[in-house]
Amino acid sequence: MRVMMIMKATPASEAGQMPAEAVLAAMGAYNEQLVDAGVLLAGEGLHPSARGARVRFGGAVPQVVDGPFAETKELAAGFWLLQVRSFAEAVEWARRIPNPEGDVFEVELRPVFEADDFGDAFTPELRAQEDHLRARIDRQP
Repeated sequence: MRVMMIMKATPASEAGQMPAEAVLAAMGAYNEQLVDAGVLLAGEGLHPSARGARVRFGGAVPQVVDGPFAETKELAAGFWLLQVRSFAEAVEWARRIPNPEGDVFEVELRPVFEADDFGDAFTPELRAQEDHLRARIDRQP
């Protein structure tokens, strides 16, 4: 199963404060453990919401709202996408995220939908289309 671990933003990350060298080194070592275990599919940090935008749908024309956004606790500051055997395994990886400076932060874990989760609505034609798109993505540099 795939699980996304979402690092929640903090006032410091939203202010654009870069992590200290010790934090970067600890995260690098943690990421290396994820790679060595064969579970890391992707992982990146995100710029503050001041550099982002939201596209709001619901009317005739989608509305673009530029950041920053007010509720820091609802924002993402980064993510890891893991391929694990179980949700419990993902939770165990999340518990290992380093925190060398004792900061207060939160990581949200969310399973990623798989084709079988959609039941009969995911027809053989839609499955073939999805397989084709994934193959194209895998071939990209």
